[in-house]
Amino acid sequence: MTATRTSPTARAATAGAVMAGWVALLWVLEGIDTLTGHRLDTYGVSPRDPAELRDVVPSAFLHAGWEHLASNSLPLLVLGFIAALAGIRRFAAVVLTVIVAGGLGVWFTAPAGTVTLGASGVVFGLFGYLLVRGFVDRRPLDVVVGVVVAAVYGSILWGVLPTDSGISWQGHLFGLLGGVLAAFLFRRPRRPAAGTSVTV
Repeated sequence: MTATRTSPTARAATAGAVMAGWVALLWVLEGIDTLTGHRLDTYGVSPRDPAELRDVVPSAFLHAGWEHLASNSLPLLVLGFIAALAGIRRFAAVVLTVIVAGGLGVWFTAPAGTVTLGASGVVFGLFGYLLVRGFVDRRPLDVVVGVVVAAVYGSILWGVLPTDSGISWQGHLFGLLGGVLAAFLFRRPRRPAAGTSVTV
């Protein structure tokens, strides 16, 4: 069986295009939200209302204002680009896992009367995923990537603590846990040891 490998340059171009398009979409959606009097904010997640479960996914693409969006854009772009370098299919599966885990965590645990939206849960999820991926896959290069990510963005871990009533620490915490879960769910199969015969 012959496997076709994509060149690093092509993978980087694809990852960059995907993340640039994603972040651009978030800005377009915030523009629409502003022009419509913030009607899109109704797609945020309100806890423990069964009808709100349908908003788990769209809530990750909406923000409570331009400042909120701006604070998420750069880390989402950087962490998403690094994660997407390993392949878009795997990346999409990781992101979906993070969004669902983070959204359900918010739905179960957020205070009554609140509405939660924003991509920060995805940011935390990608951070958690990149942090542990190398250890799960046993790939030294990815371990180094995780260490660098921890050094640059490690301070965001304070966001999982309930220190500010206006910030969804629940979304951050469960997004982070979703990223760790995704690293295990979508870990790469181990290569056979040298000298081991493989039948296909």
